[in-house]
Amino acid sequence: MVQKHVAVLMGGFSSERPVSLASGNPCADALEAEGYRVTRVDVDRNVASVLAELRPDVAFNALHGPFGEDGTIQGILEYLEIPYTHSGVLASALAMNKEQAKRVAKAAGIPVAESRVMNRRTIGRDHPMKPPYVVKPVNEGSSFGVVIVQEDQAHPPQIIGSSEWRYGDTVMVERFVHGRELTCAVMGDVALGVTEIIPVGHSFYDYDSKYVAGGSKHECPANLSPNIYQKIQTLALKAHQAIGCRGVSRSDFRYDDRHSENGEIIWLEVNTQPGMTPTSLVPELAEHAGHSFGELLSWMVEDASCLR
Repeated sequence: MVQKHVAVLMGGFSSERPVSLASGNPCADALEAEGYRVTRVDVDRNVASVLAELRPDVAFNALHGPFGEDGTIQGILEYLEIPYTHSGVLASALAMNKEQAKRVAKAAGIPVAESRVMNRRTIGRDHPMKPPYVVKPVNEGSSFGVVIVQEDQAHPPQIIGSSEWRYGDTVMVERFVHGRELTCAVMGDVALGVTEIIPVGHSFYDYDSKYVAGGSKHECPANLSPNIYQKIQTLALKAHQAIGCRGVSRSDFRYDDRHSENGEIIWLEVNTQPGMTPTSLVPELAEHAGHSFGELLSWMVEDASCLR
């Protein structure tokens, strides 16, 4: 049998380049171990020319952040007619815009937190929303630029309006939801398990919690009542389908059970390019469902297509 040639796209030039490299290299190693012929592609502005010359059978997209998961690289792959993993142009662009994704999710009956989109320079010294609230870039991932404004803060943090801010002028101001951090992966049209993320030494699941070993504890499966566990799975699958995701995605939630077991479940976002690093959540959830890392990646390669 002729080996399928897989180009693993990694690196790129967004703020998430280190995360992408940390995802891409283990994926390339595992795919080689599964018997694929693998070419590692450190993506730069010449990626279209590189891929046109390389002509792989499949592009495994291990890019993160703008260009890699916002529909841009997906459009290039469609133009070149190279089958690729994960979500297509529209779903990728939609999921990357947190506010637009929330509108679609809300229309599908998925509970979301109240929010508004603003130019960061107009926030000034007055709170745009009653604290506590969260300010986050509309089009970033890996918790880059996320600022939590506590209840007792007199005014918004100065960093948001300063020249040091590096995450664009458009931000989303969102009601802060107390409670537990939960996540659920979807593989094809099956919701996998639910993991609770417990940051260690951090106030929330920030960049270091995500990617530094020991930065967080993952309780997989999460210790939840069966009805809450199943509800999270149902909502994750509903978000995956409403936004039009393909392949593997991962939805993040907050669950406030301080006052009752049913509590409040809030969907935060869907990740169309979930991390595949050694500390990432999707490989853990897939393993819990009986899929080894190599089997998960093989499934993604065989699922690859154009017109996603």
